[in-house]
Amino acid sequence: MAHLASRRTRVLTLPVGLALTASLGFLPTGTAAAAPAEEPAAVSADGPQLSYVVNTRAGHGTVKQVRKAISAAGGTVVTSYDRIGVIVVHSKNPDFGATIRKAKGVQSAGATRTNPIVPQATKDIGVGQPLSAGQAQAAAAEATAGQDPLEPLQWDLPAIKADKAHQKSLGSSKVTVAVIDTGVDDTHPDLAPNFDREASVNCVSGAPDTTDGAWRPAAGESDHGTHVAGTIAAAKNGVGVTGVAPGVKVSGIKVSTPAGFFYTEAVVCGFVWAAEHGVDVTNNSYYTDPWLFNCKNDPDQGALVEAITRATRYAEGKGVVNVAAAGNSDHDLALDAIEDTTSPNDTTTVTRTIDPSACPDIPTMLPGVVTVSATGAKGLKSSYSNYGLGVIDVAAPGGDSTRYQTPDAPAVSGLVLSTTVGGGYNYKAGTSMASPHVAGVAALIKSSHPRASAAAVKALLTHQADATACGAPYDIDGDGTVDAVCEGGTRYNGFYGAGVVDALDAVTR
Repeated sequence: MAHLASRRTRVLTLPVGLALTASLGFLPTGTAAAAPAEEPAAVSADGPQLSYVVNTRAGHGTVKQVRKAISAAGGTVVTSYDRIGVIVVHSKNPDFGATIRKAKGVQSAGATRTNPIVPQATKDIGVGQPLSAGQAQAAAAEATAGQDPLEPLQWDLPAIKADKAHQKSLGSSKVTVAVIDTGVDDTHPDLAPNFDREASVNCVSGAPDTTDGAWRPAAGESDHGTHVAGTIAAAKNGVGVTGVAPGVKVSGIKVSTPAGFFYTEAVVCGFVWAAEHGVDVTNNSYYTDPWLFNCKNDPDQGALVEAITRATRYAEGKGVVNVAAAGNSDHDLALDAIEDTTSPNDTTTVTRTIDPSACPDIPTMLPGVVTVSATGAKGLKSSYSNYGLGVIDVAAPGGDSTRYQTPDAPAVSGLVLSTTVGGGYNYKAGTSMASPHVAGVAALIKSSHPRASAAAVKALLTHQADATACGAPYDIDGDGTVDAVCEGGTRYNGFYGAGVVDALDAVTR
């Protein structure tokens, strides 16, 4: 079977003959302090303006010293996350990176992009498979007492026993899940009741923008984050769909540029914001641009790994459970060598062979992050989902081609139905859609165990998962050729990790 193209976000576009989905598919005062612009020294400033992260040793004195070195090297501080020693900088000095790495107190520094900082026009991001009026009417006719009108089309909820869980608990309004993504349309009638405005922000520049509504996708931008938010916490309110945890709060942390790029400075801002604003779980259905894999031995890429590692660890130290999608390239992430033909994706790509253990997909493969593979309506690994023994922690419904995995009636599509911008609903597939199911279950666990640490919630998440064996040789398209090899046993393997998450156990154990 031909491998399907990896996407910047963890949502998949399936072949037209099979099914259509959308393509794309992110500090408080004193912590993220915007520094006053400083006059740069007489250094070269004839290069393109790039964004950098500069990672320093801990300590206010060190950060202050490094800021002076940044100015002397022709850089301007955008914001500084002093608690984790990460400074976001803009510079037109072509030698800025090499120069600042030599400065006292600097541990690493790297450009976050290969393309200059310029206004970017919104590009075509694809269109999700729409929900037809006929499907909506048929679903409403099938809905039983206690179900929202479109819930009969959500095969993904019973796949993780969320329907049974909702009879016990909808989750606590004291728990918040942050969608770090392309933005969330909080005006949607299924999201408005549960939206947490205080925990929402726009982090695209690398510094938090708390302007009212800044967390929303602008006209023409991706509905990816809105779809993810609905899967997590669409309210059980007699309208539309139901989320995995319809009683918890959801917030939007926008980190994607209008062109759909998720750069390091924005992602760092997102994790730190979540850590400082009472968030319990983050969902991360993307990879950090422009590199699909970031090699630690490269001075630029290594600095990006270090910056986001610091941010995720800081968030977890504040009690946040970070959940991330594994990716849509049907890669075995446990292999010693993978060919990457998609990076850097903001300029001209090159072909390189990388070792994922030395060149992780971030934040997905960082220590402490819950890595999620996708399953389809028949419970098998989705045709596109990345996998890997020792990499995948748990699995959850992400959808698949209806041809490959057809749901039981009354559901009609093998994709995942959720909210879209403007008050509507559509179908998507991808590990982007699997990860929010896990974030929702983590929120239910936190609701049941409000004093549980992030480590405890993660332990319960894997302990309660329904162990899923590798099964027969994996030939998802039935052409007689094995499409992926699952390694491991029933209790833990490369396709499903510890198993498919269990929402019922989350509220009863």
